[in-house]
Amino acid sequence: MTDREIDLNADLGEGFGIWRLGDDEALLDVVTSANVACGFHAGDPATIRRTCAAAVDRGVRIGAQVSYRDLAGFGRREMEVDPEELCAEVLYQLAAVDGIARAMGGRVSYVKPHGALYNRICRDPGQAEAVVAAVAGYDRSLPVLTLPGSAVHGVAARHGVATVTEAFADRAYTPAGTLVPRREAGAVIHDPDAVATRAVRMATARVVTAADGSQVPLEARSICVHGDTPGAVRLARAVRDGLAAAGVTVRAFA
Repeated sequence: MTDREIDLNADLGEGFGIWRLGDDEALLDVVTSANVACGFHAGDPATIRRTCAAAVDRGVRIGAQVSYRDLAGFGRREMEVDPEELCAEVLYQLAAVDGIARAMGGRVSYVKPHGALYNRICRDPGQAEAVVAAVAGYDRSLPVLTLPGSAVHGVAARHGVATVTEAFADRAYTPAGTLVPRREAGAVIHDPDAVATRAVRMATARVVTAADGSQVPLEARSICVHGDTPGAVRLARAVRDGLAAAGVTVRAFA
């Protein structure tokens, strides 16, 4: 990718059974990479199959969005999981989604941890080791998405696994470059113009304005818009249109 290219990803396939969350097909018309829920925080076999098939049909890259085993909490509750067990659970999720993706004519191209697991491994090398070991054991060529400055980068380098830095257009940042916890007011940004403006600055100026107004340097190869955020399709379209207007090509990194 060049300095004027960036990937746009979203969390998809997060329904369960008869419950649908978000408009996956509409988002797949906008994004270049789809983080498909693996069944531990959301998703089920039929949903995974449907989402992978739709992604393949549109030429969108498929990522495995691995999570803590936490359907009730949507994977957003931090959990204490033995590293060996966590490694096995990540491997299980990755293999399941990749198998379905291959049956649909595609494959998993990257791994993106979800929610509490994503945030935990950014600061916890032990948990990061469990996740990266699972990826390395399955397919060392699969990159892992994570924040700049995350503990994952060093762990992945030891395993010969690539990392891809990402930024969140619809989330507030702390001055340290981490995400403001969802329980705090203003953690999620809903205004399409504000989200698009942030995305353009992330892609061109390599900076984000933190919640306290400070400017935080940020290097990202991918920008995320959450699929479960109300108005996610509108937000994603605003981001893509804003990037195009700024002369930034939206293209999958994988």
